[in-house]
Amino acid sequence: MLPIVFLAYLVYVGEAVAKNSPRQALAGYLVLGVFVASYLAVLFLSPGPTWLPSEPSWRFWAPYMLLVAAFIAEVPFAHAPAFVMCLYITAIGVARIGVRAAPAVVAMAIASLVVPVAVSSWHDSLAAAFDNVAPLAVPVVAIVTYAVVRVHRTNIALAEARAQIARLAADNERSRIARDLHDLLGHSLTTITLKASLARRLSDADPKRAAAEIGAVEDLSRQALSEVRSAVSSYRDVTLVGELAQGKELLRASGVTADLPTAADVVDVAHQELFGWVVREGLTNVARHAHATRCSVRLSASEIEICDDGSGAPAADGNGLAGLKERVGAAGGTVEAGPLRPRGWRLRVVIDPALATSP
Repeated sequence: MLPIVFLAYLVYVGEAVAKNSPRQALAGYLVLGVFVASYLAVLFLSPGPTWLPSEPSWRFWAPYMLLVAAFIAEVPFAHAPAFVMCLYITAIGVARIGVRAAPAVVAMAIASLVVPVAVSSWHDSLAAAFDNVAPLAVPVVAIVTYAVVRVHRTNIALAEARAQIARLAADNERSRIARDLHDLLGHSLTTITLKASLARRLSDADPKRAAAEIGAVEDLSRQALSEVRSAVSSYRDVTLVGELAQGKELLRASGVTADLPTAADVVDVAHQELFGWVVREGLTNVARHAHATRCSVRLSASEIEICDDGSGAPAADGNGLAGLKERVGAAGGTVEAGPLRPRGWRLRVVIDPALATSP
């Protein structure tokens, strides 16, 4: 909606058109209406938002050329104020075709400077001719539009890269789980199948040996079940060292400079799992909400502090922070979460040794 708001500046063109005779003013207003319609057509009929990189099609060029034609047709009616329309032509052109619009931008800036001065009937004095701000505004609008479009495109590319990293991480995790399960169960299930088949064949000819094979199958089944339970338990385990390593990759993927400890020996062994949960929740919030450029983690025997220089913060009623407070409270600790001055957010967890409980 922002490009539509700027249509309010066309009131200057309308005021200039109103100074003509009624018939000429009507013609000028009709041309102005065509200009507005073409401007809206460029915004809404051209495929994709103007900040997405795409090669313009006829849906862009047709209304855009009509936009230029309407500006040229409006010049005899609005005189120097008509060059305000160049700002819209510049913004649309730069947003869609980028630096290729530079020749047109230069041409419009020069025309908006030279034409009002050259046509003496448009002004009372030469000084009045230089009251037109279009010669300066056209290049400024071009530069600002180009910068905004570049930021949008960079953000889109960054979001796509983050999504791709997340997909790759999920695929890697699925592959790891599949590989672990295959390694754990492949041999055991093959052995169980062979021994069960042998026991079936021996059930009539040699019942004692068949019973022994069935006993071996039972032992193998119990061993396989124990290995699977151990593997599943390891997937659920949270360790401080592991969360710091994963958090560093998460921050790197989010474009945040990470200042994290390389070791966790300073932390009391009884608190390491809890601090692992703190790191997971804190760094996840930084990646999701903070819009930060830097994040640091500080550790001590019974304290952990996570700070960033961002402007965002997790929702006060979010499940993650509320669950963390319950977990820390159950361990005899306290959670402090709030903004830093002049910018940033801090998550601090302190365990009171007098109130500490076993995890």
